[in-house]
Amino acid sequence: MRNAYVDQFPAEAKVIKAAFWSSFIALAIGGLLGLVQALHRTDVVRFIDSADYYTVLTAHGVLLAITFTIFFLVGIFTWAVTTSLERGVVDTRFTWSWYAMMVVGTVLVGVTIFAGFLEDAPEILGAPLNADVLFTFYAPLQAHPFFYVGLVLFVVGSWLAGVDWFRTWWAWRDENPDARIPLPTFMVLTTTLFWYICTFGVALSILVFLLPWSLGLVDSVNPLLTRTLFWYFGHAVVYFWLMPTYVMWYIMLPKFSGGKLFSDPLARVVFVLFLLLSTPLGIHHQYLDPGIAEGYKFIAMTNTMFLLLPSLLTAFTVVASMEHGARQRGGEGYLGWLRALPWRDPVFTGMALAGLMFAAAGFSGMINAGMNINYLVHNTWWVVGHFHLTVGTAVALTFMAAAYWFIPQVTGKALWNRSVALGQVLLWFIGMTFMSNAMHRSGLFGMPRRTAEPQYSGFEFEPAAGTVGEINAQVALGAVILTVSLALFLLNMVLTSFNGTSDAIPDNTYAGTLSGPEDAPEILDNLTLWTAIAIVLVIFAYTLPLASIVENGGLFGPGIEGRQLTLAPDTAAVLETVREVIP
Repeated sequence: MRNAYVDQFPAEAKVIKAAFWSSFIALAIGGLLGLVQALHRTDVVRFIDSADYYTVLTAHGVLLAITFTIFFLVGIFTWAVTTSLERGVVDTRFTWSWYAMMVVGTVLVGVTIFAGFLEDAPEILGAPLNADVLFTFYAPLQAHPFFYVGLVLFVVGSWLAGVDWFRTWWAWRDENPDARIPLPTFMVLTTTLFWYICTFGVALSILVFLLPWSLGLVDSVNPLLTRTLFWYFGHAVVYFWLMPTYVMWYIMLPKFSGGKLFSDPLARVVFVLFLLLSTPLGIHHQYLDPGIAEGYKFIAMTNTMFLLLPSLLTAFTVVASMEHGARQRGGEGYLGWLRALPWRDPVFTGMALAGLMFAAAGFSGMINAGMNINYLVHNTWWVVGHFHLTVGTAVALTFMAAAYWFIPQVTGKALWNRSVALGQVLLWFIGMTFMSNAMHRSGLFGMPRRTAEPQYSGFEFEPAAGTVGEINAQVALGAVILTVSLALFLLNMVLTSFNGTSDAIPDNTYAGTLSGPEDAPEILDNLTLWTAIAIVLVIFAYTLPLASIVENGGLFGPGIEGRQLTLAPDTAAVLETVREVIP
């Protein structure tokens, strides 16, 4: 008898499938815009005016970094809670309500962003309908109020999703008062608590400052304050994307390897550490902000270095679990066991390659985190290369690989083509290798990010090895390969949805453990304690810097007015020729 997720939880499977497809739509649009960016910036093929590049950049960042990741996350987390607790959500109507809220928020944000392509954007609520504020939205760039309302709806929807998971756990706990929290649910709950803490900053920024400012209710805001509140959230959100990836690596990758998770207690420690350490370090994104004292920046750098610990523990635990699986399959020798791993399985291979890329991202991230060396790469393409390794590969490739297992689980339909799936994950790895390598190298000689026109006449960048043309070619080639990979992924997902119902769906189970929850100290399950400590650490890290910012610049700023990125009719032509007029 088939034991797929859709057979066990048919109502929840519908919500998860809807969340996954919302994620795939965002991935498709955002990925296509990424190709447009890469080809435009490298001057290979230009489909748009340079003035529209910033609209494309905003849409690419928001759709991929926020919409794609979080829609997929809520699907995975709903699966993890219901599967590990062996019970459905308390009320699926509530589940559909938070999903609908997230969809409405996404539509509002999307409409305001894509209205930037219109030559004469309509005025609504007294402001042009656009939001060319990039992914890192804060003053002095100002978006239309609908952009901020959409963000609020999306974030509140994700908060309610967390309430849904907690309600399900509370119902289970009433029935099992003495049982330990199952590991997948523990991971979901600690991540949700961390999300509530880290989104406080961006919620405060939007509701108190940016939204009233865009509506004309306040005349000005303090740009440094809104920037600091954004980065209070802006780095922590990276770990929010990574947490479902870690869930997959911990509870699914050992299964696909043919073994068991090395240590349940160590996995719990890692998630507690992320809850404690992920938020009080956002100032490391502001090393070049003169309004923040160097001492506060040093504290943020120290906090960031502590965050290496849970990542290193994860690397040890996951690799040890993979080795156990390989040796169960007959692998031998110090490294010979690697050959025994199921490399022909697209789910395993995609996740394993994503983990390898994340290791590389860790090394480049250490450069970003160090105060002195950060000055070399700040605001260059190095930073873009780094987060294409994190969210662009560690997260995105894990999600796509996991989808090859999840979509059959929630639909009851067999995957259309496993060979195409394997080729797709390999292509993504190859494409990102070309692109991220070139971006990191270009950052070392100062190639700037966030610009449609990075090069100027009369000035030549001087790479230590290769040429600017070779680096641009790698970026363009990588972008094309990634787009082909994305097309193959979407093709597989669409054709799978047209497959007939299959009885050959794998069982909805995850890996066992070599060391189970009975070996973990019970204090690890004390979520109230860890949340309280996390809040205290945030207060210590941010009270003095925020007080100093407000004291020096005022709560609503020293008369700084907002600026929307609107262009005069001839501005696009000026941007196209700027490289020739700047000596």
